[in-house]
Parts: sequence; C-alpha cells; structure tokens
Amino acid sequence: MRTCFLISLVVFLIGFASAQAATWQPSPGHVQIDIWPGAIPNAVATQQPEAVVAATGHGGWAQINDVSNPTMTVYSPKGVNTGAAVIVFPGGGFRVLAIDLEGTEICDWLTSRGITCVLLKYRVPGGNDYWDEKCRCRIFPKIPLALQDAQRTIKLVRSKVTELNLNPRKIGVIGFSAGGYLVAQTSNIVASAYAPVDAVDKLSSRPDFAIALYPGHLCRSGTLEPGIRVTKETPPTFLLQAWDDPVDPICNSTLYARALNQAGVPAEVHLFAKGGHAFGLREKDHPLAAWPSLVENWLKEIGVL
Repeated sequence: MRTCFLISLVVFLIGFASAQAATWQPSPGHVQIDIWPGAIPNAVATQQPEAVVAATGHGGWAQINDVSNPTMTVYSPKGVNTGAAVIVFPGGGFRVLAIDLEGTEICDWLTSRGITCVLLKYRVPGGNDYWDEKCRCRIFPKIPLALQDAQRTIKLVRSKVTELNLNPRKIGVIGFSAGGYLVAQTSNIVASAYAPVDAVDKLSSRPDFAIALYPGHLCRSGTLEPGIRVTKETPPTFLLQAWDDPVDPICNSTLYARALNQAGVPAEVHLFAKGGHAFGLREKDHPLAAWPSLVENWLKEIGVL
C-alpha cells in the first residue's frame, strides 16, 4: 500500500511539474504580473491548460495556446531611459500567441533603444473574432476579452509611471497581425470594455501613439470594420505591411490609413512589395527589414524619442 502511494505521489508530482513547465515563463530577471487584481472579467472555463508548443515557419517560434490568465511582463530599457513605454500585442489570429516572434524579440529591440517594453499575454482563443478549425467557420464572441486585457494593461502602465520612470504622455502600443487590430481598437475605443475593478480604471486606456504591422481584422469585404470609428482624438499612427501578405491583405492598412487621413490624424504608412506575413524582426531578404529604423525615425519625428 505504501509503495503504491509513493508511486502515485511521484506520478502526480511529475505531472504537476510538466504542467507547470508548459506555462510560458519570461526570461530570468523578468516576472509576469496578473493584470486583474481579483476575478478576471467574463472568465471562461477552459478545458485545456495553457501550453507552449513549438510552431514551424519563420525559423520556428513559440506558440502559446489556451491563455485564460492574462499577464503583463515589464522589460526595462537598456542604457539611457527615454521615458517612453510601448505595450506589445503579439499576433496569432486571436487563437494563439506568437510570444517570441512578435513579443519577446520585439521587447529586446525596444529596450535596446531605451524604451520600456511591456509584453501583454492576452486571453486566447476567442479574445476577438477568429477562425475555428473544428467548425471551419469564423467565431464572433459577444465579449471582446482581448480588448478588455489590452485596455486594462494600458491603464496599469499609466498607473506605474513613477515606479517605471516614464513620461505619462509617451505611452504607446505596437501590435502585429491580430495584435494590430488591438492597436486600432485601443486607439479608437475609449469606453471601457469592462466594469471598473479599482482606481486604476479611472485612467485612460487610449495610447499616446500607435504602431501596427501587417494588421488584420480591419478590412471587412472592402470596407473598414464598423467597430473602428476614427476621430481626431485617435493617436498618431504608424502602419506597415507587405503587398504580398497572404494572410491579411493590404486593405487592412490602406482602409485604416484613409480613415486616419479623413479624421486629420497624423500617420505614416509603408507598403512594401514583398515580405509576406508575420515577419517580425526576422525578415532579412527584403527592404522591409529596415522597418525598425523607420519606426525609430517616426518616433523621433513625433517627439517620443
């Protein structure tokens, strides 16, 4: 009996350790912070625990599945602190998260330029509309969980400007693919997508500047997503996409750029002939590999750097 108990205990501990290891963890010296202080708004019971799997393409990347507990991880700037902060929204079609390709690698670049980087691990799948392989159909959730997480994170960063030594007027966002849609949402939807949970929610969730690379979900049958209503209050925006993007056509950028122009919002737009989709910082064979320098020059132009 004792032997059976010990064997069962060992099996349980091994299983527990494996489950723990499957949850994404940032590099040493960085800590994930729960963005919600108590109960997570509109929490959905998941059948699968969070897991990190190796995905193919683009040299291989870390894919996070089934995020139910959203977190943010702060990466401090290296060298001189410019006082600017950028919150990163990784892509993944609102099904998964490309946490390194469009997350930690972006933070490495930003911090090397003296910018505080905040990486958001938002809820997936179902945070916004996404393609479901089981039903071969697009799912449109009633509650925008990813937007809730994004708004909350921007407010949290604003609440920590003294702690992080930030300029409260230099807090921006950058998003890739589906994350680019979150950029557009947070730039234009100022009404809270959730009921306030504490004093932090009195702060604004609108970013001071916005960067969207190969955004998706904005182009709906040739027209701009009706939920995105651009006004003169929309922050200055940087857009970049490849003409040969096989996942999100360039109308996602061009339609949004037109709306920005019509509202009188300053914007910079770059459309490249080649580059595909989800290139992050890894594309070296086409001119769009220069996009980080373009972003940095734009940040200087608008007075962030």
